[in-house]
Amino acid sequence: MVTAFDIAATVADPEMPVVTIADLGILRDAVVDGGTAKVTITPTYSGCPAMDTIRADIARAFRDAGYPDVDITTVYAPAWTTDWITESGRRKLADSGIAPPGPTGSRRDLPLLLGDRSPRCPRCESAQVSELSRFGPTACTSLWRCESCREPFEHVKAH
Repeated sequence: MVTAFDIAATVADPEMPVVTIADLGILRDAVVDGGTAKVTITPTYSGCPAMDTIRADIARAFRDAGYPDVDITTVYAPAWTTDWITESGRRKLADSGIAPPGPTGSRRDLPLLLGDRSPRCPRCESAQVSELSRFGPTACTSLWRCESCREPFEHVKAH
């Protein structure tokens, strides 16, 4: 039997469509209560421009599954962290050429103090990489180049 969480988990992230909102850890909960789908999500950061699209895509997924009434709640605490990205999500990112973030652990401020640790190239796994720009096509990514295979790639910033 397909659960409400299963339905919501099919929604792709609009900025990185190789992963779902469940893969990213944005999807917190989804249940059906009295015919109404109730979904809880957490943005990757408070100004994430993709949230309106994510809400619309969630509502569409539930309408397509036969639930016309959808209540979507956005919660900000606890704040989202890249530690919530699933192992499957990390594999999907790497397989698509996007370097996943490393763990932040219990020291949530560590990446801010030390800067992100350099990622490995998602294509050849080389650690010989250089940052091209701290800002990538989305606020959550930066641009890098592998010095071994010479390919550019995005890296999801740890936070």
